[in-house]
Amino acid sequence: MLSLPSSVRIYLGTQPADMRRSFDGLAFLVQQFLQGDPLSGHLFVFRNKAQDRLKVLFWDGDGYVIYYKRLEKGTFRFPKGNGASVTVRAADLTMLLDGVDLTSVRRRPRYQRATSDQ
Repeated sequence: MLSLPSSVRIYLGTQPADMRRSFDGLAFLVQQFLQGDPLSGHLFVFRNKAQDRLKVLFWDGDGYVIYYKRLEKGTFRFPKGNGASVTVRAADLTMLLDGVDLTSVRRRPRYQRATSDQ
């Protein structure tokens, strides 16, 4: 299970990304397409067109970190969104990494405090 503070947001890119991109290339995608700040400490998750690889970019205070995962079998199923990204919780990211299709998950109602977008 990921242990992230509640202040950290997780953004899933809705469009496939070129997995040859590294730190600076992914930071550029965050700025230009997700309209985010790559130095914010939030997690930005990208997948390839075949949906069998993903990269997570985040800033840990003094440098970028990339988490890269390639599946030997199966695909990652990102939820569909209306914009360039979808915001999810840490539990959702954990399920996504474990192969759970988030569209099939039923959630019980919970209180959620309204927050600003960034």
